Amino acid sequence: MLPLLLASASPRRREMLERVGVPLEVRAADIDESWRDGEDPAAYVARIAHDKARAVKRAPGQWVLAADTTVTIDGKILAKAADGDEAAAMLRLLSGRVHQVITGVTILGDVTHDLLVSSDVAVATIGEDVIAAYVASGEWQGKAGAYAIQGIAAAFVREVRGSVTNIIGLPLAEVLDALRALGAPGPNYAAGKPA
Repeated sequence: MLPLLLASASPRRREMLERVGVPLEVRAADIDESWRDGEDPAAYVARIAHDKARAVKRAPGQWVLAADTTVTIDGKILAKAADGDEAAAMLRLLSGRVHQVITGVTILGDVTHDLLVSSDVAVATIGEDVIAAYVASGEWQGKAGAYAIQGIAAAFVREVRGSVTNIIGLPLAEVLDALRALGAPGPNYAAGKPA
């Protein structure tokens, strides 16, 4: 069986799949990821995942996995911050509140299978000195919502309801269940890479 084609440049998605031994080929999709006026966050990530899966060239019989993750609060999408000031503003918005992390997943092969997974994240109140230090760390760069739960920002999170791996960028249990059900390349835990 051909390796699963991961249509993503995300090192976190790749690492999670490799860790459980999913045979992978990585080819990032080059698409327009612009938000459409009036589009809700769930529809946005579902559309982007679907477009990524369709954009990559695959071998006959090869399965493609594409995903897109966003952070949302009050119906607003918090994409990747452009600079430190925008990152700080996002962290202030999340401070002391519950927000959602939504990932749209498309698995494309003989059939198309779409998933939508949402997790709630309760964030502690974050002081201005902590926000400034976190922004200076640079960890926020390239992260939706300007934070990485798998890094320093884990210290800001009081509670998670739902998939933790979803917050990192791929709802792993749900994706592995879907790959198995579809007959796509799936995990080989013995061949996985240790953390």
